[in-house]
Amino acid sequence: MILPVKRLGDAAGKLCQALLPIRHEYYLGAGNSVAICTLSSIDLLETVSRSPLMNKVLIAGRLLSENKGIDAIISFAIKHPELKRLILCGKEVKGHRAGQALLALMINGMDSFGTIIGALGPNPVLMSSPPDVEMFRHQVQIINLIGAVDIARIAQVLIP
Repeated sequence: MILPVKRLGDAAGKLCQALLPIRHEYYLGAGNSVAICTLSSIDLLETVSRSPLMNKVLIAGRLLSENKGIDAIISFAIKHPELKRLILCGKEVKGHRAGQALLALMINGMDSFGTIIGALGPNPVLMSSPPDVEMFRHQVQIINLIGAVDIARIAQVLIP
């Protein structure tokens, strides 16, 4: 029996969660207009969560997928209109290229099927509505620090 690609991907995701549990997906901070996304750098997320930067950010989290993860970011931003900037840092997710997909969404948007135009990951299809995507694109500015894992570098951008 051949499983459809989506079911196979869902099964793989559940297997990864069971074998490689990641304790925290995000941390809420005391700030209001800036978010930090550490992509796949879980150690960086943990370091940020214990740093004074949390007094300046609304949320710090990770992004591992070019679809569900971006949908979650869009949903959070829509619910928090005070969010204006997102610092995208940490190491890119191999294969999924979630950071590249988020940047492509900001530059190119998505097509009528929900596919992020110009995204390089294997399944950059969003469930977010076109109006929500457009609201997100106009509300949030992405600061591209992909690859940066030094908290001092991130702090320079956060606290100019």
